[in-house]
Amino acid sequence: MTAVLPETDGSPATDQEAIRYASWQARAAALLIDFTPGAAVIVTMALLAYMTDQWSLLRWVFVTTAALALLVTALNRTVVPAVTGWTLGRALLGIRAVTDTGTAASALRLLLRDLAHVLDTAAALLGWLWPLWDSRHRTFADLLLRTEVRVVDPPGSDVRRRAGMAFVITAVICAAGSGLAYQQIYSHDRAVEQARTQIAEQGPRIVEKMLSYGASTVKDDFANAQSLATDAYRPQLISQQEAVEKGGVVSNEYWAVSSAVLSNTATRASMLLALQGQRGDNANDLKFITATVRVDFDRVAGDRWHVASLTVLKKPAMNTAAGATG
Repeated sequence: MTAVLPETDGSPATDQEAIRYASWQARAAALLIDFTPGAAVIVTMALLAYMTDQWSLLRWVFVTTAALALLVTALNRTVVPAVTGWTLGRALLGIRAVTDTGTAASALRLLLRDLAHVLDTAAALLGWLWPLWDSRHRTFADLLLRTEVRVVDPPGSDVRRRAGMAFVITAVICAAGSGLAYQQIYSHDRAVEQARTQIAEQGPRIVEKMLSYGASTVKDDFANAQSLATDAYRPQLISQQEAVEKGGVVSNEYWAVSSAVLSNTATRASMLLALQGQRGDNANDLKFITATVRVDFDRVAGDRWHVASLTVLKKPAMNTAAGATG
Protein backbone atom coordinates (compact mmCIF):
# COMPACT_ATOMS: atom_id res chain seq x y z
CA MET A 1 0.00 0.00 0.00
CA THR A 2 1.27 3.44 -0.88
CA ALA A 3 0.77 6.27 1.62
CA VAL A 4 -0.49 9.53 0.11
CA LEU A 5 0.64 12.74 1.79
CA PRO A 6 -1.70 15.76 1.82
CA GLU A 7 -0.69 18.56 -0.50
CA THR A 8 0.41 21.89 0.97
CA ASP A 9 0.40 25.32 -0.55
CA GLY A 10 3.42 26.59 1.39
CA SER A 11 1.33 28.89 3.64
CA PRO A 12 2.06 29.12 7.38
CA ALA A 13 0.63 26.31 9.38
CA THR A 14 -0.85 28.55 12.06
CA ASP A 15 -1.69 32.19 12.59
CA GLN A 16 0.98 32.30 15.29
CA GLU A 17 3.64 31.52 12.71
CA ALA A 18 2.47 34.49 10.58
CA ILE A 19 2.94 37.00 13.39
CA ARG A 20 6.03 39.14 13.07
CA TYR A 21 7.29 40.71 16.27
CA ALA A 22 9.00 44.08 16.23
CA SER A 23 12.77 43.99 16.53
CA TRP A 24 14.58 45.56 19.46
CA GLN A 25 16.05 48.21 17.15
CA ALA A 26 12.64 49.20 15.77
CA ARG A 27 11.15 49.41 19.25
CA ALA A 28 14.05 51.54 20.50
CA ALA A 29 13.80 53.89 17.52
CA ALA A 30 10.04 54.31 17.97
CA LEU A 31 10.50 55.02 21.67
CA LEU A 32 13.09 57.70 20.94
CA ILE A 33 10.86 59.35 18.35
CA ASP A 34 7.91 59.36 20.76
CA PHE A 35 9.81 60.79 23.71
CA THR A 36 12.58 62.97 22.27
CA PRO A 37 10.44 66.02 21.27
CA GLY A 38 8.61 66.14 24.59
CA ALA A 39 11.74 65.50 26.63
CA ALA A 40 13.63 68.22 24.75
CA VAL A 41 10.91 70.78 25.45
CA ILE A 42 10.49 69.75 29.10
CA VAL A 43 14.21 69.83 29.89
CA THR A 44 14.72 73.13 28.06
CA MET A 45 11.75 74.82 29.73
CA ALA A 46 12.77 73.49 33.15
CA LEU A 47 16.27 74.93 32.78
CA LEU A 48 14.93 78.27 31.53
CA ALA A 49 12.40 78.45 34.38
CA TYR A 50 15.21 77.81 36.87
CA MET A 51 17.26 80.64 35.35
CA THR A 52 14.48 83.25 35.44
CA ASP A 53 13.10 85.18 38.41
CA GLN A 54 10.92 83.18 40.78
CA TRP A 55 7.81 85.35 40.38
CA SER A 56 8.38 86.28 36.75
CA LEU A 57 5.48 85.83 34.31
CA LEU A 58 7.95 84.33 31.85
CA ARG A 59 8.80 81.62 34.36
CA TRP A 60 5.16 80.54 34.46
CA VAL A 61 5.13 80.50 30.65
CA PHE A 62 8.06 78.07 30.73
CA VAL A 63 6.42 75.88 33.39
CA THR A 64 3.12 75.81 31.45
CA THR A 65 4.91 74.93 28.22
CA ALA A 66 6.72 72.06 29.94
CA ALA A 67 3.41 70.78 31.36
CA LEU A 68 1.79 70.91 27.92
CA ALA A 69 4.72 69.01 26.40
CA LEU A 70 4.31 66.32 29.05
CA LEU A 71 0.57 66.13 28.34
CA VAL A 72 1.06 65.87 24.56
CA THR A 73 3.68 63.14 25.04
CA ALA A 74 1.35 61.19 27.35
CA LEU A 75 -1.56 61.52 24.89
CA ASN A 76 0.63 60.33 22.03
CA ARG A 77 1.62 57.24 24.03
CA THR A 78 -1.82 56.34 25.42
CA VAL A 79 -4.97 57.95 23.98
CA VAL A 80 -3.83 58.35 20.35
CA PRO A 81 -2.78 54.68 19.88
CA ALA A 82 -5.95 53.50 21.64
CA VAL A 83 -8.01 55.42 19.05
CA THR A 84 -5.89 55.15 15.89
CA GLY A 85 -3.61 52.23 16.75
CA TRP A 86 -0.46 54.32 16.35
CA THR A 87 1.96 56.54 18.15
CA LEU A 88 4.08 58.86 16.05
CA GLY A 89 7.19 56.70 16.43
CA ARG A 90 5.45 53.36 15.89
CA ALA A 91 3.67 54.66 12.79
CA LEU A 92 7.02 55.74 11.35
CA LEU A 93 8.56 52.31 12.07
CA GLY A 94 5.50 50.28 11.06
CA ILE A 95 4.92 48.58 14.42
CA ARG A 96 1.99 48.50 16.82
CA ALA A 97 1.53 47.69 20.52
CA VAL A 98 -1.35 45.25 21.07
CA THR A 99 -2.49 42.74 23.69
CA ASP A 100 -0.96 39.28 23.62
CA THR A 101 -4.15 38.09 21.89
CA GLY A 102 -3.70 40.62 19.10
CA THR A 103 -6.55 42.93 20.07
CA ALA A 104 -6.17 46.69 20.42
CA ALA A 105 -4.77 47.85 23.76
CA SER A 106 -6.82 50.35 25.77
CA ALA A 107 -5.50 53.76 26.81
CA LEU A 108 -5.37 52.61 30.45
CA ARG A 109 -3.34 49.53 29.61
CA LEU A 110 -0.93 51.57 27.49
CA LEU A 111 -0.53 54.08 30.33
CA LEU A 112 0.17 51.32 32.85
CA ARG A 113 2.58 49.75 30.36
CA ASP A 114 4.61 52.97 30.10
CA LEU A 115 4.62 53.31 33.88
CA ALA A 116 5.73 49.68 34.21
CA HIS A 117 8.82 50.51 32.15
CA VAL A 118 10.18 51.72 35.50
CA LEU A 119 10.71 48.02 36.27
CA ASP A 120 12.69 47.64 33.05
CA THR A 121 14.96 50.46 34.22
CA ALA A 122 15.13 49.47 37.88
CA ALA A 123 16.44 46.00 37.03
CA ALA A 124 19.76 47.48 35.88
CA LEU A 125 18.18 48.10 32.44
CA LEU A 126 17.76 44.33 32.00
CA GLY A 127 14.09 44.75 31.15
CA TRP A 128 14.94 46.93 28.17
CA LEU A 129 17.31 44.25 26.85
CA TRP A 130 14.93 41.34 27.47
CA PRO A 131 13.42 41.53 23.93
CA LEU A 132 16.81 40.53 22.51
CA TRP A 133 16.29 36.92 23.66
CA ASP A 134 12.56 36.70 24.38
CA SER A 135 10.75 34.69 21.69
CA ARG A 136 8.11 37.43 21.35
CA HIS A 137 10.49 40.34 21.92
CA ARG A 138 8.80 41.51 25.12
CA THR A 139 10.07 43.73 27.92
CA PHE A 140 9.19 43.21 31.58
CA ALA A 141 6.42 45.80 31.12
CA ASP A 142 4.99 43.72 28.26
CA LEU A 143 5.08 40.56 30.37
CA LEU A 144 3.34 42.32 33.26
CA LEU A 145 0.61 43.99 31.17
CA ARG A 146 0.31 41.12 28.66
CA THR A 147 1.19 43.21 25.64
CA GLU A 148 3.52 42.81 22.70
CA VAL A 149 4.69 44.88 19.75
CA ARG A 150 4.06 43.52 16.27
CA VAL A 151 5.15 44.49 12.77
CA VAL A 152 2.19 45.74 10.71
CA ASP A 153 1.63 47.68 7.54
CA PRO A 154 2.25 51.39 8.22
CA PRO A 155 -0.65 53.82 7.90
CA GLY A 156 -1.29 55.38 4.54
CA SER A 157 -0.83 58.95 5.75
CA ASP A 158 2.47 60.76 5.40
CA VAL A 159 3.96 59.82 8.77
CA ARG A 160 7.43 61.05 7.85
CA ARG A 161 6.10 64.55 7.24
CA ARG A 162 4.27 64.51 10.59
CA ALA A 163 7.36 63.29 12.40
CA GLY A 164 9.45 65.98 10.74
CA MET A 165 6.93 68.65 11.72
CA ALA A 166 7.01 67.43 15.32
CA PHE A 167 10.77 67.88 15.49
CA VAL A 168 10.62 71.26 13.75
CA ILE A 169 7.98 72.50 16.20
CA THR A 170 10.11 71.21 19.07
CA ALA A 171 13.15 73.11 17.79
CA VAL A 172 11.10 76.31 17.34
CA ILE A 173 9.65 76.11 20.86
CA CYS A 174 13.07 75.50 22.44
CA ALA A 175 14.68 78.29 20.40
CA ALA A 176 11.88 80.75 21.17
CA GLY A 177 12.04 79.95 24.88
CA SER A 178 15.80 80.35 24.91
CA GLY A 179 15.52 83.70 23.15
CA LEU A 180 12.94 84.99 25.62
CA ALA A 181 15.02 83.79 28.57
CA TYR A 182 18.16 85.41 27.19
CA GLN A 183 16.31 88.68 26.71
CA GLN A 184 14.99 88.62 30.26
CA ILE A 185 18.31 87.61 31.79
CA TYR A 186 20.12 90.28 29.78
CA SER A 187 17.56 92.90 30.79
CA HIS A 188 17.72 91.76 34.41
CA ASP A 189 21.52 91.86 34.53
CA ARG A 190 21.49 95.29 32.92
CA ALA A 191 18.92 96.55 35.44
CA VAL A 192 21.00 95.19 38.34
CA GLU A 193 24.12 96.88 37.00
CA GLN A 194 22.29 100.18 36.54
CA ALA A 195 20.91 99.92 40.07
CA ARG A 196 24.42 99.31 41.44
CA THR A 197 25.69 102.42 39.66
CA GLN A 198 22.78 104.50 40.92
CA ILE A 199 23.06 103.43 44.55
CA ALA A 200 26.84 103.87 44.52
CA GLU A 201 26.28 107.50 43.50
CA GLN A 202 23.10 108.32 45.44
CA GLY A 203 23.53 106.21 48.58
CA PRO A 204 26.23 108.28 50.33
CA ARG A 205 24.41 111.57 49.59
CA ILE A 206 21.12 110.17 50.95
CA VAL A 207 22.77 109.07 54.20
CA GLU A 208 24.55 112.42 54.60
CA LYS A 209 21.24 114.29 54.26
CA MET A 210 19.44 111.94 56.61
CA LEU A 211 22.00 112.23 59.42
CA SER A 212 22.85 115.93 59.08
CA TYR A 213 20.81 118.73 60.67
CA GLY A 214 21.32 122.23 61.98
CA ALA A 215 20.14 123.66 65.27
CA SER A 216 18.28 126.50 63.54
CA THR A 217 16.83 124.39 60.70
CA VAL A 218 16.15 121.16 62.55
CA LYS A 219 12.43 120.97 61.69
CA ASP A 220 13.04 121.24 57.95
CA ASP A 221 16.08 118.96 58.13
CA PHE A 222 14.15 116.28 60.01
CA ALA A 223 11.23 116.51 57.56
CA ASN A 224 13.65 116.14 54.65
CA ALA A 225 15.26 113.13 56.34
CA GLN A 226 11.83 111.51 56.77
CA SER A 227 11.15 111.94 53.05
CA LEU A 228 14.29 109.87 52.36
CA ALA A 229 13.06 106.88 54.42
CA THR A 230 10.71 104.08 53.36
CA ASP A 231 7.27 103.87 54.93
CA ALA A 232 8.42 100.93 57.05
CA TYR A 233 11.55 102.67 58.38
CA ARG A 234 10.07 106.15 58.85
CA PRO A 235 8.48 105.51 62.31
CA GLN A 236 11.84 104.36 63.69
CA LEU A 237 13.56 107.41 62.25
CA ILE A 238 10.95 109.75 63.73
CA SER A 239 11.43 108.12 67.12
CA GLN A 240 15.17 108.77 66.92
CA GLN A 241 14.60 112.37 65.87
CA GLU A 242 12.25 112.96 68.82
CA ALA A 243 14.94 111.63 71.17
CA VAL A 244 17.41 114.15 69.68
CA GLU A 245 14.99 117.02 70.21
CA LYS A 246 14.36 116.05 73.83
CA GLY A 247 18.08 115.96 74.58
CA GLY A 248 18.70 119.36 73.04
CA VAL A 249 19.52 119.92 69.39
CA VAL A 250 23.15 120.56 68.46
CA SER A 251 24.13 120.97 64.81
CA ASN A 252 25.30 117.69 63.37
CA GLU A 253 26.91 117.32 59.93
CA TYR A 254 28.15 114.12 58.28
CA TRP A 255 29.86 113.33 55.01
CA ALA A 256 30.82 109.95 53.59
CA VAL A 257 34.54 109.43 53.13
CA SER A 258 34.27 105.93 51.69
CA SER A 259 31.51 103.54 50.70
CA ALA A 260 31.01 100.10 49.17
CA VAL A 261 27.95 98.38 47.74
CA LEU A 262 27.71 95.03 49.53
CA SER A 263 24.92 93.54 47.42
CA ASN A 264 22.07 94.64 45.22
CA THR A 265 19.23 93.63 42.96
CA ALA A 266 17.29 95.87 40.63
CA THR A 267 15.15 97.13 43.54
CA ARG A 268 17.18 96.56 46.75
CA ALA A 269 20.72 97.30 47.85
CA SER A 270 22.98 97.17 50.89
CA MET A 271 25.88 99.54 51.44
CA LEU A 272 28.69 99.98 53.94
CA LEU A 273 29.73 103.58 54.66
CA ALA A 274 32.54 105.19 56.65
CA LEU A 275 31.44 108.63 57.86
CA GLN A 276 33.19 111.65 59.23
CA GLY A 277 31.63 114.85 60.45
CA GLN A 278 31.45 117.55 63.03
CA ARG A 279 29.11 118.39 65.88
CA GLY A 280 28.54 121.72 67.56
CA ASP A 281 27.43 125.29 66.90
CA ASN A 282 30.46 127.11 68.30
CA ALA A 283 33.44 127.23 66.00
CA ASN A 284 35.70 127.08 69.06
CA ASP A 285 33.97 123.98 70.42
CA LEU A 286 33.46 121.74 67.37
CA LYS A 287 33.89 118.01 67.78
CA PHE A 288 34.97 115.73 64.95
CA ILE A 289 32.90 112.57 64.46
CA THR A 290 33.69 109.22 62.87
CA ALA A 291 31.25 106.34 62.45
CA THR A 292 30.62 103.24 60.33
CA VAL A 293 27.12 102.24 59.26
CA ARG A 294 25.39 99.64 57.14
CA VAL A 295 22.42 100.91 55.19
CA ASP A 296 19.74 99.00 53.28
CA PHE A 297 17.97 100.78 50.44
CA ASP A 298 14.73 100.14 48.56
CA ARG A 299 13.97 101.50 45.13
CA VAL A 300 10.63 103.28 45.44
CA ALA A 301 9.94 105.00 42.10
CA GLY A 302 11.96 105.33 38.94
CA ASP A 303 15.56 105.97 39.93
CA ARG A 304 14.76 107.12 43.49
CA TRP A 305 16.11 105.19 46.46
CA HIS A 306 14.99 105.39 50.09
CA VAL A 307 16.61 104.12 53.26
CA ALA A 308 14.94 100.91 54.47
CA SER A 309 17.17 100.43 57.53
CA LEU A 310 20.31 101.91 59.05
CA THR A 311 22.53 99.97 61.43
CA VAL A 312 25.43 101.58 63.30
CA LEU A 313 28.37 99.17 63.19
CA LYS A 314 30.85 101.51 64.88
CA LYS A 315 29.34 104.07 67.23
CA PRO A 316 30.24 107.71 66.61
CA ALA A 317 33.54 108.68 68.21
CA MET A 318 34.06 112.39 68.92
CA ASN A 319 37.31 114.30 69.23
CA THR A 320 37.70 117.99 70.08
CA ALA A 321 39.12 120.01 67.20
CA ALA A 322 42.78 120.86 67.54
CA GLY A 323 43.29 124.32 69.07
CA ALA A 324 39.73 124.55 70.36
CA THR A 325 39.15 125.45 73.98
CA GLY A 326 37.52 122.92 76.23
